[in-house]
Amino acid sequence: MKHLPNINCPRDIKALTPEELAELAAELRQEILGAVSDSGGHLASNLGAIELTLALHFVFDTPDDRLIWDVSHQTYAHKILTGRKDRIRTLRQYHGLAGFCKRVESEYDVFGAGHASTSISAALGFATARDMKDESHKTIAVIGDGAMTGGLAFEAMNNAGAQKKDLLVVLNDNTWSISKNVGAISKYLTSIMADEKFQKLRNEVWELTGKFKRRDRIRTTIQRLENSIKGFLVPGMLFEKFGFRYFGPIDGHDLPLLIKTLGDVKNLPGPIMLHVATVKGKGYAPSEEDANKFHGVGKFDKITGKAAPSAGLPSYTKVFGQTMIELAEKNDKVVAITAAMSSGTGLDAFAGKFPDRFHDVGIAEAHAACFAAGLAAEGIRPYLTVYSTFMQRAYDQVIHDMAVQNLPVVICMDRGGLVGNDGPTHHGVYDLAYMSAVPNVTIAAPKDGNELRAMLHHTVDNELPGITALRYPRGNVPTAMKGEVEEIEWGTWDWLAAPQEVVILAVGAMVEETEKTVAILDERGIHAAIVNARFVKPLDLKVLEEVRKNARVIVTAEDGALRGGFGQAVAEYLLARGYKGKFLAKAIPDRFVTHGGRNDLLKEINLDAASIAEAIVELVGDREDAGSEEVEAPQGFFKKLSLRRNGSSRKKEAVKGVPLTGTDPE
Repeated sequence: MKHLPNINCPRDIKALTPEELAELAAELRQEILGAVSDSGGHLASNLGAIELTLALHFVFDTPDDRLIWDVSHQTYAHKILTGRKDRIRTLRQYHGLAGFCKRVESEYDVFGAGHASTSISAALGFATARDMKDESHKTIAVIGDGAMTGGLAFEAMNNAGAQKKDLLVVLNDNTWSISKNVGAISKYLTSIMADEKFQKLRNEVWELTGKFKRRDRIRTTIQRLENSIKGFLVPGMLFEKFGFRYFGPIDGHDLPLLIKTLGDVKNLPGPIMLHVATVKGKGYAPSEEDANKFHGVGKFDKITGKAAPSAGLPSYTKVFGQTMIELAEKNDKVVAITAAMSSGTGLDAFAGKFPDRFHDVGIAEAHAACFAAGLAAEGIRPYLTVYSTFMQRAYDQVIHDMAVQNLPVVICMDRGGLVGNDGPTHHGVYDLAYMSAVPNVTIAAPKDGNELRAMLHHTVDNELPGITALRYPRGNVPTAMKGEVEEIEWGTWDWLAAPQEVVILAVGAMVEETEKTVAILDERGIHAAIVNARFVKPLDLKVLEEVRKNARVIVTAEDGALRGGFGQAVAEYLLARGYKGKFLAKAIPDRFVTHGGRNDLLKEINLDAASIAEAIVELVGDREDAGSEEVEAPQGFFKKLSLRRNGSSRKKEAVKGVPLTGTDPE
């Protein structure tokens, strides 16, 4: 490394020559490639944004000038240049750098963003605040990697164009957005139009025409001529109609051109759109050849580009994708819909086999949901497949367009629960709560891949009313897949062991975690039973009532938000029926959970197996029993509970009833 060791903040790059900047770009590529191959992350988009990042920090005075990224997963070079190079190898790791911009991480991260299409709205807010405070810094929004397909971006452009605020929007078009080509003519035209001398001449001509009697007609003719030239040579008329002055497209890997153009447009008044064309995955052959594969990756060999070996069991996402093909083969009305996540949701193979029944609508979750509702209204069987965290963007459509009309749509929410390294913007922890609040919704959370497959087949084999929301986690399934499709009794919970006085009602992925809890409790002489509470709404009241009548300790376990979640629904039921035993809801506490490995995060919020076990031990209470004395259980289907507690010689009475809390004391 020749230059990078000497770069500690953006000021350090301003003295570099064009040749030195090009060398620094190559060093940044190698550093990012090394960091991502070690820890995983977003590779292709970052490799494609390096020259643009350098040019922006070279021309503008950050952090005084506000640089807002969208989507901010393309900011690894930005992080390195802004004082975080020594921590780049901790990227997305527990207590390491976040994979997105994060305000508390650096003064250069002026606005956080993990979801797409937010930058122009936020930048307009920054620009408006600047003017209200009579300040003069620049505001720059960098939007790309498909984020311009989101409706929020167009809503923001409409408003920004009307307000006429000084604002620069840089469209990083890596062919996942609008335009693929960078022609010599458009490059030359942009160079002319953005040039300071040309702008001065343009303004002087404009002022001169104002002295003529027919100034309005003359100006209209000049404007039409300029628009005709632009419309013929460049794809910028859409932005012009929104009230932006458009420049581009220019080569996003030509550093001298980027620096000159950014310098030229820097002080132009009003909303400006600079269209920059980049190559996703630039500089790394495997990524350039398959930018989709290298968009978001785990650990891989940077020499070969091959991913690290997997654990052997398939991911939930893969099981889902394969099962969707089975459903489509069963029923020709099955349609799959996703929002710019065909690969991430496992639907690539489905798209290849049933192209006429696959719809990728772009980063437009609200549209995807309303589109699905329209299909359902006409008797089609839509399967809307979206990451849980992104489904939040379509909540109005879930209520207004699906639920109110009781339309049969299957919503498949991938990445439910804690997703690990992508952090708080991507954890799918609110789905159980926000879906539970809506009428005409059934919520199911399978404990493994076989149950997911069984649930999906049930939805296609039966005319289910209303919305069916299937929620499944990121990662591999816990057990091997079976050849045959299991039968499932819809709406029911499943006892995974003989009933005991201590019962854990576990949701989805927490079944696997609480099985470890039970093993820990067994070693301490406390025997607990797990109920696979695979249907969160409606509750299986038959099983829940049995548990209420007979269990002395009830614990719910879910990797979803405590507020409004499954545990509180169970607590409401128990409280209304005068339950006298002990109850505890284990869930995500009322705060945002950081990024890191899932096991680290579960431990941090006391939702791991050991923490749940310890909480149950405290609920059961100390018992005096040196040996194997058995304590009679209440009448019902529980018979006896053998209590042994670490060789203790003191006798204790059986568990007594205490008031129901319904919350996690953490």
